[in-house]
Amino acid sequence: MENENSEQQPRKNSNKIYFLVAVILALLGTNAYLFFKEKKSNERIVTISDEKSRMQTEIDKIEAELDNSNSANIKLSEEMQNEQELARAKIAELRAALKKGTLNQGQLAKAQEDIKQLRYFVTKYTADISELKQQNAVLTTERNTLRSTIDSVSSKATDLEKVNEELATKVKAAAALKTGSVSITPIRVRKNGKESDVNKANAAKKFRVNFSVIDNSIAEKGMHDVYMRIIDPNGNLLISDNGSMFVADDEELQYTYKTAVEFANDGKVYSIDWTNPSDFEKGTYTVVLYADGYTMGRGTVSLK
Repeated sequence: MENENSEQQPRKNSNKIYFLVAVILALLGTNAYLFFKEKKSNERIVTISDEKSRMQTEIDKIEAELDNSNSANIKLSEEMQNEQELARAKIAELRAALKKGTLNQGQLAKAQEDIKQLRYFVTKYTADISELKQQNAVLTTERNTLRSTIDSVSSKATDLEKVNEELATKVKAAAALKTGSVSITPIRVRKNGKESDVNKANAAKKFRVNFSVIDNSIAEKGMHDVYMRIIDPNGNLLISDNGSMFVADDEELQYTYKTAVEFANDGKVYSIDWTNPSDFEKGTYTVVLYADGYTMGRGTVSLK
């Protein structure tokens, strides 16, 4: 009886030892499981945190590229403006997501995909801007070339116009009537109307100016106005017809007398009579004839 009790006692003690060992092993296993789980969790948190930091850096780079592509003074199309606004909205959305306190693996994966798509878009957008710059550069070159051509053509046109004006002036001058000879005869007019040549101032009443016109095939045939200026011995212009004005040799002048002659390029001799409303003085008189805006010729006569 005592032997049976003695055998049961060691068996009970052995069972307790096994139980305690099992409990200890279970506790050790649980602690190990919890330790490794916490370690993995910490590693995941660190990994997510590092990935968020990397993505923020990537977003900064993408935004910098977008800003840089817009630094050039280029007018964007409406479509490109809309694309830029969408890109900036997506950047703002990603920044807001990364600023959140927690971000699970699924959200992180989505953010990574969004950044990938954003990178693709900005790369394409930058390429479009670059192409637009090149097109603008080509257009600018073409515009400058066109302006240069226009300026050259305009300059040539101006030069040609100037040459044409000079030619027209030369033609006009060449077409103007010119006298071959001018003779001035003082005339005495008696009461009975008879006329005679004189050389004394107190006897003369008028001048008879005779002149011929040299051959001119380009002069216009027909009537031409002729202006006559008579300068007295004192250098004064004798004025009649209210001293009207005309233009000759690019000057505005007063004339003494105006008439018209018919030119036929036939060698005809013309005659103009001018009666002095006052008395003649002793000395030399100068008569200058003008037609077609130029001086025709001149002559002098002296009175005693």
